[in-house]
Amino acid sequence: MRSKRPTSAPFPSRDEILEFLRDNDGRAGKREIARAFRLNAEQKTMLKEVLRELADEGVVHKGRGRQFAEPGRLPPTAVVVVTGVDEDGDPVARPLSWDEDELGAPPTIVMLPERRRQPALGIGDRVLVRLERVKNRLYQGTTVKRLASAPAQVMGIFATGPRGELRIRPTDKRNRSEFLVAPGDTLGAKDGELVRAEVVPGRRLGLRSARVVEKLVQTGGPGTIAAIVLHEHEIPVEFTPAALQQAEKSKKALLKDRTDLRKLPLVTIDGEDARDFDDAVWAAPDEGEGNPGGWEIVVAIADVGWYVRPGDAIDRCAYERGNSVYLPDRAIHMLPERLSAHWCSLRPGEDRPCLTARMRISADGVLKSHRFERATMRSAARLTYRQVQAAKDGRPDDTTGPLLPVIENLYGAYGALLKARSRRGVLELDMPERQVVLDEAGDVREIRVRERLDSHKLIEEFMICANVAAAETLERVKQNCMYRVHDAPTLDKLEALRQVLGSIGLNLPRAQVIRPQQFNGILAQVAGTPNAPLVNEMILRSQAQAAYAPGNIGHFGLALRRYCHFTSPIRRYPDLLVHRALIRGLKLGEGAIEDRPRDFVEMGAHLSATERRAAAAERDAVDRYTALHLASQVGTEVEGRITGVTRFGLFVSLRDSGGDGLLPMGLLPGDRYDVDESRQEMVGRSSGKVFRLGDTVSVLLAEVDPLTGGIILHYASGGAESRASGRRRDSRVAAPAGRASRNPRRGRRNSRP
Repeated sequence: MRSKRPTSAPFPSRDEILEFLRDNDGRAGKREIARAFRLNAEQKTMLKEVLRELADEGVVHKGRGRQFAEPGRLPPTAVVVVTGVDEDGDPVARPLSWDEDELGAPPTIVMLPERRRQPALGIGDRVLVRLERVKNRLYQGTTVKRLASAPAQVMGIFATGPRGELRIRPTDKRNRSEFLVAPGDTLGAKDGELVRAEVVPGRRLGLRSARVVEKLVQTGGPGTIAAIVLHEHEIPVEFTPAALQQAEKSKKALLKDRTDLRKLPLVTIDGEDARDFDDAVWAAPDEGEGNPGGWEIVVAIADVGWYVRPGDAIDRCAYERGNSVYLPDRAIHMLPERLSAHWCSLRPGEDRPCLTARMRISADGVLKSHRFERATMRSAARLTYRQVQAAKDGRPDDTTGPLLPVIENLYGAYGALLKARSRRGVLELDMPERQVVLDEAGDVREIRVRERLDSHKLIEEFMICANVAAAETLERVKQNCMYRVHDAPTLDKLEALRQVLGSIGLNLPRAQVIRPQQFNGILAQVAGTPNAPLVNEMILRSQAQAAYAPGNIGHFGLALRRYCHFTSPIRRYPDLLVHRALIRGLKLGEGAIEDRPRDFVEMGAHLSATERRAAAAERDAVDRYTALHLASQVGTEVEGRITGVTRFGLFVSLRDSGGDGLLPMGLLPGDRYDVDESRQEMVGRSSGKVFRLGDTVSVLLAEVDPLTGGIILHYASGGAESRASGRRRDSRVAAPAGRASRNPRRGRRNSRP
């Protein structure tokens, strides 16, 4: 039993909770955990939520009042949703609560045949099942109870088949089965039209049936990809009439009881394609006593809390959305346009209400003091990152020329903040971001890497400083804070990372406490080498996912003890909660009082989920636009880098476009291959040919489908040649190229991954 912590100890991390469970034979109740970590009443509520999350993820399961730690396993019983059928016609399911961003792809669950007289399971059915693990990531599921669920829906392209039958081809690349549509169930859809359909219950031989419930757009035209992405990820698009009416009635905020900052040359700095301007900055040398070489910084943020009050019509819509979603051809704003593009947008030369953070930092970037106030500002200019960087580099234009003293001061304060960042040891990953550039017709002009200038980093450091100040203030005035938390990597992920790094000659030292500097040391070793992209990606995959929560566990990646989001309430609901808490705690006026306090734990879970939903939709859109860009290049040979090694093939990231394609195992050079998932490599038994994570390969673009984003590749050349053949199979997965592996349940042929 580990020793008790002092009363002032922080809330334990997930790893510490799991380690405690393992130290106690893998089982302990909430009471024992709370007693061991000396948790107070509020922390016990947080513990309950953490244990619920761990149970949902299958990391622990409950039994007789105890929590059992079984890393890597699903619990003995779980609720699953049927997602499709395998090659044998058996239903395949996935856990209903599974976070792919945090845990990776879910295990495969093959459902055993139903009892006699029971109808077959269909796509979308939710079932309570008893699970039996067949091997590492393959489970058998036995139905315990069917749960009520809405009819499964599918989005796809309506088309006439080769024999005149009506079909729907799904736009989800994970769903390879087409659906038949009866003549009376088409809703008048035409060939090539994007539709949403309900899967018809019941079992039949061959393809399943569906009925069209909504016609969307004609495929191939502008907006097709956006329509697919928004529907598949269930992104709310329309505001309620009450919210729109409220937005239209919005007026200019009163100047009364606000600090007048209209003469302060605050400027906004954003990208050329920015769709909203909700933060402005200013800096100057600190002329106060006791801070030689220090700086005074002002970060002004649109006062969304003035226009959106707790529980009103706009607030309800904003909470449902959680955040704005940015696609290459449009933005789905969290707030109605009347606010997002007008009253809450800090447009140059116009008076706008704001909530400001006034901060004093030392010459080496330490935050010495801060205060928040409601103010009225007037932006001196709407600047872009390129403009500001060019001005700093000696190439000012007509707009930035008169503002050179302001820009020089901003960079001066940024230099001080950089010193603090370096001293903290922030995790410094280099992950290029793809940017889709469209022409006026909505076609892809190019796929490029988004620029990363010092001006970008300047704004980021100013925002981080303001976010820290907000979190510190809320703790001081004892207000609920929706923290932005980021846990340390789990022990399992660290061990997996060590194995991959070891395969390329790198060593991640074992330590009692892991810190970002240890990752930075590895990144420094590979900087500028061919392995740099691989190592950056693998370290990113090892990290926990940042989230919103009322319990503070710190921010691992930024190496901060306390952190929240304050700087973007126009596009993130958690920031609006922070604004309201500051207004309430500092008694700054109207707009923060709630009729009934809300459950911050539940809100944090919801807002974390909407953030993941938006991020997935944005990635999905970029993938589909990338496939659209590559569709005209089918048959050409391109170079790529292996980013994933699985039992069913290699995932390859294509150079230049950054698109991700699958190179199926059956299309590799003829041989039987052993797959070592822990080392992320595939080795030919006879040839000894090796394919490792990070290797460069040449591939042919074989199939490209812009509507699903799917890219299938054929092998051309690449991979290492020097590895002894005749490897032992032990725990590795063996599969012949171009042939199917055996079904572990019945000995039938089965090509399921």
